[in-house]
Amino acid sequence: MSTPPSPTPRGTFDETPAEEVVENAIELREVEGLSQNQIVLRRFFRHRAAVGAMVVLVGIVLLAFTSIGVGPIPGWWSFTPNQTGPLTNPGGSPTMSLPTWLGGSGFAIGEHPFGQDEAGRDVFARVMRGTQTSLIVMVVVGLVASMVGILVGALAGYYRGALDSWLMRFTDLVITIPVLVLGAILGSLAAGAGGAYLLAIFLGLASWTTLARLVRGEFLSLREREFVDAARVAGASDRRIIFKHMLPNSIGVIIVNQTLLMSSAILLETALSFVGLGIRYPNVSLGQLINQYQEAFATRPWLFWWPGLLIVTIALTVNFIGDGLRDAFDPRQKRIPSQRKMDRAAARAARSTGSASTGSTGSGSNGAASNGAAAEPAL
Repeated sequence: MSTPPSPTPRGTFDETPAEEVVENAIELREVEGLSQNQIVLRRFFRHRAAVGAMVVLVGIVLLAFTSIGVGPIPGWWSFTPNQTGPLTNPGGSPTMSLPTWLGGSGFAIGEHPFGQDEAGRDVFARVMRGTQTSLIVMVVVGLVASMVGILVGALAGYYRGALDSWLMRFTDLVITIPVLVLGAILGSLAAGAGGAYLLAIFLGLASWTTLARLVRGEFLSLREREFVDAARVAGASDRRIIFKHMLPNSIGVIIVNQTLLMSSAILLETALSFVGLGIRYPNVSLGQLINQYQEAFATRPWLFWWPGLLIVTIALTVNFIGDGLRDAFDPRQKRIPSQRKMDRAAARAARSTGSASTGSTGSGSNGAASNGAAAEPAL
């Protein structure tokens, strides 16, 4: 015999199950007729912090790559990172001024809005070049770490057995080595050979362990699913099962972890360049700029404002984007509807229930009337 619902202290029954039903109805109604990709995009664009962070990050990327150009492609800024010249303001202070409503003399950019260093080089051009280098390192680290982590995790999770044991013990060995120490060793070797790309590849080879363990866990659960058994019975090869059937079902975990990995990669590159083990002169990065101008912190602090601000901004925007992707790919993350939508859904459900009960009552009355009419001639 089922137990009736327990009344609340006011004498009414608990309405939590009804609220859950209304929430589920609202969620199902919103995603009705949409594909999985459309549902993910819909959830992501509802994450306001992630969308705002994506807009800011795209603005930084466009500003960095269009202002001073890339390679042979020139930019719209009139100075280059290593171009020297006379100091416009005393001490190389910024020529940009604030508007009057912020206490300034009127908004103006000037020739050197970020100021100049002791050699007369434009800080804006150098910061943009450093932003380019840091963004390139961030993306390459994410790609290299993702490829290695996906390969190791997929092989370990699919084949299990001895291969899984060997790969996971190797992963544990890499995890025991601090990433900063391993990155410093590999970064010093890359810096000696020159180039930010080689440094990014070496850093990616030291940052794949977390993704490998996550992919392995996903593959251990997916290999027991029915669609994998069906593909195996149909004669599909192991490579096709891994890359065509199982890997697409793990893409959510991979993308989220990749974004968070890229955020930590730019901080790692900044730390290595600051201590002199990352990007070196004549190349420019945000961490290398802070290292180069650290002696002028007390006298010319504007040399630190903009590299530090861009480092924090890029790291935060990538983290916010990762949070938005995590909420979009995770079906267990439910969006709580507003009270207005809850009231509308409850009223709609009440109307549908009332109309159904009215229809059943009316049909019952009509049936009784017809029975009475049929019985009258017998009297």
